Amino acid sequence: MSTDNTNIQEIEFDNLDDLLGVDTESILVPQGEETPEKKPSIFSSTGPDTSFLDKPIKNDEPVLKNEEQGEESNLKKEETPTLEDLNTLLETSIEESEKNPGGRPSLTKDVMIETANKLIEKGLLFPFDDGKKLEDYSQADWEELLEANFNEKEQKLLEEVPTTFYNSLPDELKRAYEYYDNGGRDFKNFFKALSASEEMKSLTVDSEEGQEEIVRSYLHATRYGTPEEIEEEIDALKDRGDLEVKAQRFKPRLDQMQDQIVQEKIRKQQEAREQQQAQAQAYQENVYRALENGEINGVKIDNKIQNLLFSGLVQPNYPSISGRQTNLLGHLLEKYQWVEPRHDLIAEALWLLADPNGYKDKLREGGEKSATAKTVRMLKTEEASKISSSTTDEKEETTSRQPAGRTLNRPKKNFFGR
Repeated sequence: MSTDNTNIQEIEFDNLDDLLGVDTESILVPQGEETPEKKPSIFSSTGPDTSFLDKPIKNDEPVLKNEEQGEESNLKKEETPTLEDLNTLLETSIEESEKNPGGRPSLTKDVMIETANKLIEKGLLFPFDDGKKLEDYSQADWEELLEANFNEKEQKLLEEVPTTFYNSLPDELKRAYEYYDNGGRDFKNFFKALSASEEMKSLTVDSEEGQEEIVRSYLHATRYGTPEEIEEEIDALKDRGDLEVKAQRFKPRLDQMQDQIVQEKIRKQQEAREQQQAQAQAYQENVYRALENGEINGVKIDNKIQNLLFSGLVQPNYPSISGRQTNLLGHLLEKYQWVEPRHDLIAEALWLLADPNGYKDKLREGGEKSATAKTVRMLKTEEASKISSSTTDEKEETTSRQPAGRTLNRPKKNFFGR
């Protein structure tokens, strides 16, 4: 008996037409009648449900344009706005005004005002003290306000960084930082004194060597006597058994004396810095008084020149070959000496600085000579005009007396000859 193997395959059909191989619509619908609307079946393909888009909006929900809705949603998402958010809103407003000049203003200004008020309430934004309301701010006012606040924030950060850095340092480096911050640059002697102070603090009275060094250093600091006399005193203390007692008594005093040496260096440097600051302030005031009248030694100057001279004398905005900053005067002196040599200008500036009166007298003398030469030229020109006029009159008179057909050639004269 034979057994046949039957293979069963599953075939998927999207509709009956593929299964039967015929047009089912032509079979089920008589000729001449309209094809009824197809009803969905298990074979029908359905798309995504988008019916929710047709739902009506409630009356209490405002309808916003796309741009306005984006701005409103951004503000709602960010419960705590920042200066950067306000700056972004300002840039968006500027872009919109450039794209649509003269068009209807959007809600950007209102959103900016609301954001600014929140920042002011939180102490993150500081308005100007002119009493002007935010509603009356122009685009230039907003830009100036944001720039001022960013600068204030940056300045505050710069002020906080040194304090944070200082607090994280050990005591030894704190002293070194104070010395440097006050303008001190003699690090060799400063660190020598600081090292001696720390070395004295590390000494203990637990050993005889430490006791000897404490007593020796204290006697030397108090100028007890010569090194030989100090060693004799130490030996005497040993013999009497008083070395440890003296070391314990001298140790706090010695530590305090070493601290005072370091603090004295820092104090002197601080006094020097305060003196330099006072001199700089006096220098600025003197320069301001010299320029405030708009006149320098009888020469009138306008506001532009005033500002140029003042900033060029008081603001160290230029790098110097010394490694520090210098003002415009120092920058130009270095430039025309080394970078772009113009020693004629340097010599003239030196002459003016070394002998102001002599330099000005020479300038006036040169001006007088120039004016005299100009006057002489004018007189010669006027005299030449008179001579030319009289010569023309004589020529006309002579010509009228000459016989007909006869002329004379008068030689030409150089009226501008010297």
